[in-house]
Amino acid sequence: MTEIILARHGETEWNVGEIYRGRIDINLDEAGRKQAELLAKYLSDLKLDAVCSSPLRRALDTASIIARYQKVHVEVTNRLIDFDYGEWQGLPDAEVRKLYPALYDQWRSNPHLVKMPNGESLADVRERAIAAVDDVIPRCKGSVVLVSHRVVNKVLICYLLGLDNSHFWNIKQDVCGITVFSYANGRFVLTKHNDTSYLRGLAEHVPSDF
Repeated sequence: MTEIILARHGETEWNVGEIYRGRIDINLDEAGRKQAELLAKYLSDLKLDAVCSSPLRRALDTASIIARYQKVHVEVTNRLIDFDYGEWQGLPDAEVRKLYPALYDQWRSNPHLVKMPNGESLADVRERAIAAVDDVIPRCKGSVVLVSHRVVNKVLICYLLGLDNSHFWNIKQDVCGITVFSYANGRFVLTKHNDTSYLRGLAEHVPSDF
């Protein structure tokens, strides 16, 4: 049996400010680094076969902290890179609502039908993210951590549950939260979702799905 742990990176200032990040390379803030450390300690009892990460620093730094507690190196893959929000990147949510009202409404109601201007669609994300899972399944028989981003994880969760991308907003994933699936005999089974229990002692932590 293989255990797939989907981890979202720790907090950044742009999460707090509700600014669309996408491919812009934002560092973890102080709270985000503490969150990543607590997540790493929480996972330290597991023997991880692999830690794979998006190349963006907020994910890669989270992954590197996790790997410090393990005898593994971080494997960097563009398959886990954040959703390309195109023209929305670097803009606060409130400003996007004003500048792109029709597209914003579509994004909130029918995300699977949206292709971001000069960016990606959820179908684009799904194709590459599935490839990341397909890569680790044959070679890892224990626990694997994939450190990525909100959109990527939500799309992967939909896929692993057998749902299409129209269910994107039915799933919540907070900063530095983990969702866990077991895999055996061709079937993925959800065993834990959006676990942030290890962050409860952190006064700065306010669960955020932005």
